[in-house]
Amino acid sequence: MINHPFAQVILAVLFIALFAQLSIDVPLVESSIPITGQTFAVLLSAYWLKRKIGTTAIFAYVILGTFGLPIFADGQSGWDVLIGGSGGFLTGFIIAAYVIGYLGEKTWPFSFTKSLMAMTIGTAIILFFGVGRLTNLYGLEKGLAYGFYPFWKGAIIKIILGALILPLYHRLKK
Repeated sequence: MINHPFAQVILAVLFIALFAQLSIDVPLVESSIPITGQTFAVLLSAYWLKRKIGTTAIFAYVILGTFGLPIFADGQSGWDVLIGGSGGFLTGFIIAAYVIGYLGEKTWPFSFTKSLMAMTIGTAIILFFGVGRLTNLYGLEKGLAYGFYPFWKGAIIKIILGALILPLYHRLKK
């Protein structure tokens, strides 16, 4: 296990950037929306690294992507991504990282049930900010159509998978 905070932040950013490139396009009438492993990696990183380092890592990821590194979903980057439709999700990543990082500081990562709750809370925060931004840009109907409906099934899978990983890791580590 790497214990240096700077190295942990760098590894988390790389982990999230890698999972952001794993995507499946969901075709919609006017465009397609990628479903990526990005939120899964964000939540797992924050939960594992706890509040301070996890939130720092997610913030660094958002800043590096905003300043041009092609690390957002499908290799996107730049200010336009942050102020566009994806901006709410990116902001939600930071808020969710803080909340579930806090829960990770407790004994929550040792329990499947608590990990399931933490992943659900984190996902709800991300979706709240994402749909909120899309609603601000396009109205509630399109906000839900672009920011919630395509993602909820995949979110459930990511929540369950995330909730399995840390308790399993802690059991195997003993």
